[in-house]
Amino acid sequence: MIKTLSPGKVTLAQLETIWRDGTAVMLDKSAQPRVEAAADLVRRAAMGDSAVYGVNTGFGKLAAVKIAGKDTEKLQQNLILSHCCGVGEALDIPTTRLMMVLKLLSLGRGASGVAWGTITLLQDMLATGVTPVIPSKGSVGASGDLAPLAHMAAVMIGAGEAVFEGEIMQGADALNRAGLAPIILGPKEGLALINGTQFSTACCLTGLWGAWGNAQGSLITASLSTDAIMGSTAPLLAEIHLLRGQQGQILAAQTQRALLKGSQIRESHREDDSRVQDPYCIRCQPQVSGAAMDLLNAAARTLEIEANAVTDNPLVLVDPTHPDGGCIVSGGNFHAEPVAFAADQIALAIAEIGSISQRRVALMVDPNLSHDLPPFLTPDPGLNSGLMIAEVTAAALMSENKHLANPCSTDSTPTSANQEDHVSMAAHAARRLGQMNENLNTILGVEAICAAQGIDFRAPIKTSSPLQKVIKTLRKRVPKLEKDRYLAPDLAAASDMIRAGDLLAGLKLPDLQQAPPPEIQP
Repeated sequence: MIKTLSPGKVTLAQLETIWRDGTAVMLDKSAQPRVEAAADLVRRAAMGDSAVYGVNTGFGKLAAVKIAGKDTEKLQQNLILSHCCGVGEALDIPTTRLMMVLKLLSLGRGASGVAWGTITLLQDMLATGVTPVIPSKGSVGASGDLAPLAHMAAVMIGAGEAVFEGEIMQGADALNRAGLAPIILGPKEGLALINGTQFSTACCLTGLWGAWGNAQGSLITASLSTDAIMGSTAPLLAEIHLLRGQQGQILAAQTQRALLKGSQIRESHREDDSRVQDPYCIRCQPQVSGAAMDLLNAAARTLEIEANAVTDNPLVLVDPTHPDGGCIVSGGNFHAEPVAFAADQIALAIAEIGSISQRRVALMVDPNLSHDLPPFLTPDPGLNSGLMIAEVTAAALMSENKHLANPCSTDSTPTSANQEDHVSMAAHAARRLGQMNENLNTILGVEAICAAQGIDFRAPIKTSSPLQKVIKTLRKRVPKLEKDRYLAPDLAAASDMIRAGDLLAGLKLPDLQQAPPPEIQP
């Protein structure tokens, strides 16, 4: 199935489906006339006497060098090959395909000057499964993601490497086996393909979607932990959160109220409980996870705009009323500062969700704080260490994420002989989100294991029906801990269930970009 997209009007929900399902896409044909008009404007500029950056000049610091009309094709080819300087592990295939889709959307706005045939080849590569091998390191996020996108463009001209039918091969061979032919780049086309923020944006989007899944998971694990330590649900009262008015906080508390409704454990200690207040990691979960959700939604708004944006340079401004049909102007849309800021926001949210989750794990394994749970949640402490080191692992990953959350957008270094003297660092700002989400998957997985174990110790009284179902799902892969065993597979399984959203199945949880309800009643 091929999905038709309208440039400038694509939603994050559409892009997430494309990323997860590997859907091929094509642009709505209504985009073609404007694309062709921009390409015609570039062709005429290439034959003219005036210097137009990237059309008949060199690039970057070499922009003052005028290129003869007969060499414009070679200029674009040289640009692609010389910029293939990426290093490191290859980007995964789903994110690479998402990057290609984002490039299509940008080119489809009709302000880049590429031929419609260039767009067609990108569409055909997605449809047939020709996926360029994109080294993940080498971009500073301005002038666009030059190196990663050059590796994509290289395959389009029959160079570089690609994956086809599960095999890495030369780009030309991949195209040939898919029944496709390489293109000869026209004026400016190489520059349009490699200049832009699509690598950073694709990586940032996948980080955003992973972070939102973790945020949803944290509402479940926090609710489990609340019952495990026989915590109070009074801090979840709607009135508290409505008085503050923060949307994420309101939704987080609403979700936890629903998850804990009907818990026998909660009802069992409403009276004669000597504890006046729970620690902050229980009491302030809506305030922390809700603030993280608000931060993620802010990043989502930025990234949805960026996904639909034209971010190459120069831009071809088609204008039928202009005597030349429009003009070609140099700007700076390739600077990925908005993406870098969004990535830093997402990183902060991931780190804080993990930070408060790890404190709940520490609470549950500590017999001085867990309200009568056995030390380290083992039935026979001393002979058995139980979940002692699982908590240490969560602490290690939490601390690692704190370091990874340090901002990347505040860093810059001059490049290209000081012509490109301020850069965004959006690429690795976005790329680190994958590792941070993996770490958080495990932190939340450890919390789920500990909380389920704690709730089991509260038998015969039971938790709520929704949380019983969560524990039942967890127990399919992580049995109750009766005595010490090799725990690494349990942590891996719980982490995978958090990542895959298995514990979320059938539960009503806040959605990314969810419209705020006009009023939330207690």
